[in-house]
Amino acid sequence: MPEQAGREVEHEITVLAAPHEVYRLLAEVENWPRLFPPSVYVEYLERDGNEERIRIWATANGEAKNWSSRRVLDPEGLRITFRQEVSAPPVAEMSGTWIMEPLGEHGTRLRLLHEYRAIDDDPEGLAWIDEAVDRNSRAELPALKAGLEEATTAEELTLSFVDSVQVHGSPKDLYDFVNEAQLWTERLPHVKEVKLTEDTPGLQVLRMDTVAKNGSTHTTESVRVCFPHHRISYKQTTLPALMTLHTGYWLFDEGADGVATASSQHTVVINAENIATILGPDAGIPEAREFIREALGTNSRATLGHAKEYAEARG
Repeated sequence: MPEQAGREVEHEITVLAAPHEVYRLLAEVENWPRLFPPSVYVEYLERDGNEERIRIWATANGEAKNWSSRRVLDPEGLRITFRQEVSAPPVAEMSGTWIMEPLGEHGTRLRLLHEYRAIDDDPEGLAWIDEAVDRNSRAELPALKAGLEEATTAEELTLSFVDSVQVHGSPKDLYDFVNEAQLWTERLPHVKEVKLTEDTPGLQVLRMDTVAKNGSTHTTESVRVCFPHHRISYKQTTLPALMTLHTGYWLFDEGADGVATASSQHTVVINAENIATILGPDAGIPEAREFIREALGTNSRATLGHAKEYAEARG
């Protein structure tokens, strides 16, 4: 008998959130860095009704990767189908479907279907894909469940804010200052040590030690996606104990009056379990929100201030 050319497999998990909310969070790709731990940044390449092309940046085995997929959204049927545009060997084709089904009064049965084929229908290649899809799906779904449930029930744990400065200089110089993070120990007093890796142009891994106002040192690592010369998006992959998520972006643009604006945006999910340990037994979520806003804002405003000086001196 001929070897089976392809495979269809299914994984599922129960989510304690309404199906339409689960669908919305998966359909809006800006949520993906929060929902999928490997996901760093996602952008729309094309949108036409319920059909779209998206580009995804994510970490895999400690490295930053990116690829493009096509999706078809079905809000009435609560289904999202996807297909990789270019698959990596030994995968010849890979597609799939997310299906959201009501479960009880407020729950969702979330099904993930994959359909794939190996190059030259090679049995060993197909077995390798079988194992990879099963392993990744089993790891992805529990993390996705946690992210979906957190996003729909713990709004007070999420904090987003922006700091901005007006600059009489060029957006390119502002971008260069933030992009050239390998120079931050020379340029930023609060950065004690830094290591920047950029194996693929525009895709950076940034590890650094920063000094807080109280003198303590914190080590963080981020993956950054750079779009010259207007935007740098990032996701922290090594987090302080008070956070379960930290994403953000730097934005640089120029107004009609020729004055540039540099902005630093942060989105954080607070780790409620660690609040008392870090901030004291009397601290709660409000105190954690205030502490994080001040700590991140202080560093961002310092960086923006030095970027402003750099750009105006060059301008």
